[in-house]
Amino acid sequence: MAAAELRSLLDWLQTAALTLDDFGLRWCSVNDEGLQALIEGAMDNYKGINLQYNHNITASGWRCLSTSLQSERCHLEKLVLSYMDIEDDGAKVLARGLVGNKVLKYLHLCGDDEDHISITPAGWSAFSKVLCDTSTINNTYLSNHTLQELWEGQYDYWDDYYEEYEEYEEYNSIGRELVQYLQLNNDHPQHAARCKILMHHSHLDMAPLLQWELKCLPLAIGWFERAKPCTSLPISYRCESSILEESDEEFESRILTAMYQFVRGTPKKVLERRDELILVAAYDDKIAMVEEENKRLHEDVEQRDRKIAQLEERLREIAQAARNALEGEE
Repeated sequence: MAAAELRSLLDWLQTAALTLDDFGLRWCSVNDEGLQALIEGAMDNYKGINLQYNHNITASGWRCLSTSLQSERCHLEKLVLSYMDIEDDGAKVLARGLVGNKVLKYLHLCGDDEDHISITPAGWSAFSKVLCDTSTINNTYLSNHTLQELWEGQYDYWDDYYEEYEEYEEYNSIGRELVQYLQLNNDHPQHAARCKILMHHSHLDMAPLLQWELKCLPLAIGWFERAKPCTSLPISYRCESSILEESDEEFESRILTAMYQFVRGTPKKVLERRDELILVAAYDDKIAMVEEENKRLHEDVEQRDRKIAQLEERLREIAQAARNALEGEE
């Protein structure tokens, strides 16, 4: 389907009295220009788009699609791109598009036939990092906690696919982690961020919070209380198991370690603050002494002025008495 034809179709759909959630273009020979037209006219109007078996899309088209996925206008919840020979480079480009995306739940890059998969573990690892960036706690928190599926029937076929790479423990690890992140987002989206933080950050650094002294301590305790369910949440991939293999004692140890760091760091800040207050108080004392001295000098001046006024009044009285005496003698 040519780009012009696709634009005409999209324009007609927008003006027609139709309500469509999904838009399917399987086997339509959509190329990069057609994909661009689709992005401009459908990404913010439809919840699902199916582009299966469109083999004319190149790296340029994948980059354009990736950028659109990061747009706030994107309302897509399901995007089907299976049987399209995306390969590792395309997978990495699409993975970048999921950074910050909070609406897309299903991105099917493969069908239910593993013989048609063109993405190797090297490509899947890009999605693993987007779903859980372990470089820092903040990056883990900002990871994608919305995406739930990358493969139609992924949980039934994933292990069979990875048998080809079983000699590479790193690749097997990527596969297990990726499926775990997807299932975590699916089963427990409200706990996903906290669970991923606990999974990969055994030590939670409290140092950045010390600038607010004890004000953040209740917030830190509250975070651990909300994270406590993560130690017992089940994840339903192949067999029921807990997300975190961690006992109550181990979790309590996390809390105590964090609180110890918080309390240990706080006195130093408090002492520094106390020294500042002492210095300020010393300056306040000096200012008070100067003000008191100025007040005393002002009172002395006023007292001197009163005495001068009294002396002047007394001199006027003496002068008047002397004039009166002279006039009496005459």
